[in-house]
Amino acid sequence: MSTRSRARSGHLTVASVALLIFLLVDVNARPANFSVHKDKTPDSKETNEILPPDHLNGVKMEMDGHLNKDFHQEVFLGKEMEEFEEDSEPRRNRKKLIEIFTKVDINKDRSVSAKEMQRWIMEKTEEHFQEAVRENKLSFRAVDPDGDGYVTWDEYRVKFLASKGFNEMEVAVKIKNNDELKVDEETQEVLESLKDRWFQADNPPADQLLNEEEFLSFLHPEHSRGMLKYMVKEIIRDLDQDGDKELTLSEFISLPKGTVENQQAQDIDDDWVRERKKEFEEVIDANHNGIVTMEELEEYMDPMNEYNALNEAKQMIAVADENQNHSLELEEILKYSEYFTGSKLMDYARNVHEEF
Repeated sequence: MSTRSRARSGHLTVASVALLIFLLVDVNARPANFSVHKDKTPDSKETNEILPPDHLNGVKMEMDGHLNKDFHQEVFLGKEMEEFEEDSEPRRNRKKLIEIFTKVDINKDRSVSAKEMQRWIMEKTEEHFQEAVRENKLSFRAVDPDGDGYVTWDEYRVKFLASKGFNEMEVAVKIKNNDELKVDEETQEVLESLKDRWFQADNPPADQLLNEEEFLSFLHPEHSRGMLKYMVKEIIRDLDQDGDKELTLSEFISLPKGTVENQQAQDIDDDWVRERKKEFEEVIDANHNGIVTMEELEEYMDPMNEYNALNEAKQMIAVADENQNHSLELEEILKYSEYFTGSKLMDYARNVHEEF
């Protein structure tokens, strides 16, 4: 899946969050007023390696406050998600989905219960965790030039600006000599946000250095309870209109006036409101009192919360449970394959029993 890696300034307004529905600002885009000391536009992979991603696999909400549209597929497929492409051969996808079904069905009764799906969701989420750890090792090496096992903020800043196209040697010299860095306003805002996040990831006793584990928390806050709290604070700060550090339904679903200019945009508006209203009322607001606290949002965002995994399993089963027996048979998963895999199978029931 594609990674949207826009670093946030840390003070987005509700309006700017909503506008991201229509325009996602790519960190790899080249601002108009970059310094003349820039060499080239880097490729996106290089930038993504050292920049905290906006999208976190297996986490229900994006860092910018958007709902994760691929969440169900991520926690059902894990690292096999990329194998289910829209234009892949349907028979191959069907065979792969049958294989997954047999793995989820632990007791081999040809039916998947909520408990079995919960176990599977936790296993797939752990896969995403381990993938993040592997990627972090490579990323950490990229920003630890002297290989001492620690990265200073200045070392990271040099690599970040180099990935944005600045001359790495010139930046390193300027930082070492405390000379002014001539960067555009947007890049400066990104740096300030990253610096705040950097020091949040610096575990006590704070030494202003990040080791590999702390750098993992910097890139992937879902791996750290402290950083998970920080991520929740950032999201609430973006959406909370009255400053009470809680979210009402209206705050969670609001869109600014004047952003809907045509029917297509109106449809996006309607989808935004409908999806967020459902998620707020049925999932995030645990006690159903019309208010989402920081604690409730933190539990919602925690990908390793077993209660959430069970709740998610029940919701996933309800989507395809046509015979209303509170479990899923193979035919039901194949019929609703697009929900589970993103790939719609044609003639889903053909030869099911022979293949199974």
